[in-house]
Amino acid sequence: MMNPGSVMKMMNAWNKFTETHPKFAAFFPAVFSAGITEGTVIEITVKKPGEEPLTTNMKVQQSDLDLLSELRDIRP
Repeated sequence: MMNPGSVMKMMNAWNKFTETHPKFAAFFPAVFSAGITEGTVIEITVKKPGEEPLTTNMKVQQSDLDLLSELRDIRP
C-alpha cells in the first residue's frame, strides 16, 4: 500500500506536469482510451539541443498490459 503523503506528492507533480505540458499530457488519455493491445508498437524520440535524435521502440506484450492494469488500479 502506498503512503498517502507520497500519493499526494505524485498527484501534485502530475498536475504541475499537465499544466506545463498540456499537449503531451493529453496524448496519454487519447492513446489509452482506445486501448493498447498486444502487438502495438510504441516509439519514442528524444531530441536534445545540438545533438542527434535518439529513438527507440517497443512492441507491447501481455506482461506490459498486465503492469499497466496494476498501475491503473493503484491510482487514487
